[in-house]
Amino acid sequence: MVARTLSNDEPGEQAELAAVRKAKRFVLLVAIVSALGGALFGYDTGVISGALLFMTPHFGLTPFLEGLVTSSLLLGAAAGALVGGRIADRAGRRPMLIGSAVVFVVGTLGSALTPDVPILVLSRVVLGLAVGAASVVVPLYISEMAPAQVRGRLVTFNGLMIVTGQLLAYVVNALLAEAGAWRWMLGLATIPAVLLGVGMLFLPDSPRWYAGKQRPEQARAVLHRGRSPEEAERELAQITAAHEQQPTGRGWRELRSKWLRRVFFIGIGLAMLQQVTGVNTIIYFAPMLLTQTGLGEVASIAATISIGVISVLAALVGLLLMDRVGRRPLLLTGQAGVTSCLALLGLVFLLPTGASWVSYLTLTIMVVYMAFQQSSVSTVTWLMITELFPLKIRGFAMGVAVLVLWLTNFVVALVFPPMVAAIGGSATFWVFAALNIGSLVFSVRLVPETKGRSLEELEADLRVRYS
Repeated sequence: MVARTLSNDEPGEQAELAAVRKAKRFVLLVAIVSALGGALFGYDTGVISGALLFMTPHFGLTPFLEGLVTSSLLLGAAAGALVGGRIADRAGRRPMLIGSAVVFVVGTLGSALTPDVPILVLSRVVLGLAVGAASVVVPLYISEMAPAQVRGRLVTFNGLMIVTGQLLAYVVNALLAEAGAWRWMLGLATIPAVLLGVGMLFLPDSPRWYAGKQRPEQARAVLHRGRSPEEAERELAQITAAHEQQPTGRGWRELRSKWLRRVFFIGIGLAMLQQVTGVNTIIYFAPMLLTQTGLGEVASIAATISIGVISVLAALVGLLLMDRVGRRPLLLTGQAGVTSCLALLGLVFLLPTGASWVSYLTLTIMVVYMAFQQSSVSTVTWLMITELFPLKIRGFAMGVAVLVLWLTNFVVALVFPPMVAAIGGSATFWVFAALNIGSLVFSVRLVPETKGRSLEELEADLRVRYS
């Protein structure tokens, strides 16, 4: 009897294990395909640093036009973030990502084949629309598709793909620099764009979007592909209850609710503070800063690659720690580390230039800075703005949050070179350090922990806390 019982149980257990493995593969496939949008985000923001060196003599760019070519993508991204979130709420996450892939291809080819500066700027704006939309919809889609216990790691995987895309851009720039092939530098982004669009054709929309559109059977089908049957039914009940209690609203009107205003304010604050760290002053201007310490131009470009490598490794560490340590402790540790590095950079720029040890000390602090930033501040920010906002305003609120992030990015990139010229590197980095002390206070007082709960459980907790 015992032997017979065991033999009868084994097929059932094997089938259950096979179903679990199949569900994990599906969730992983969702993360990999959609995170190609993150890789495109990183590549398109990083590749311009190398391409611009060759575009400037080709088109005879003035310093103003160099800034316009660089920042046009950021302005397009700000608009894409706002519009992308609203369209994702109405048409769905999946169609928005497919559309973003098409716009990526159009903007990339326009930039690579441009005959003159006006078409180049226009193409960069179009490309920015896709970058901004992807920066909203990719983490939103992953967070709504992922089970609660791995949501942090999978959304953070998108952050890893962003810095991987930046590193890839730096490597491509270095490989094509000798030939001056700036058109190829820009044009190679069409490959992941096509893969993103084709891949999304074979994936469903998120169960939460289906539920919000009164399509419960499709929501159930998607949940069953990525969960055990018990987990799928339990999560569907939570989604349905949350939706019935709070049907999807219409943007700004919903902020009349006190608790929604509070959550909206925290999410917007996180997005802004992620850029106030000055991370893009390092990404965009590291070679310039290093040459000011006396390091040669070739060595400065090589240093940019090392910063990209550290960013990828740090993002990987953040991915591993996110669901173990928790969002809030990781964020506070990172903000403290970033603030300390900024203060140290201010001190280093008081040292005399020309000595190689000063250059390598500066580079070392930059590397440590990026380790803190990418392992915690950036990864936590992108994750938490997908978790904090309730279904009622999620697409809209994420669009506004990422709009603010991109606009802050634009302002920081715009004012940093004039600040360095006007008040010097030391005072500039101390200003950023002071701003980050304020960021740390904001996080200590206002940012909640979001680890380990479904989006619906988290929404119920925030409603109670902030009502």
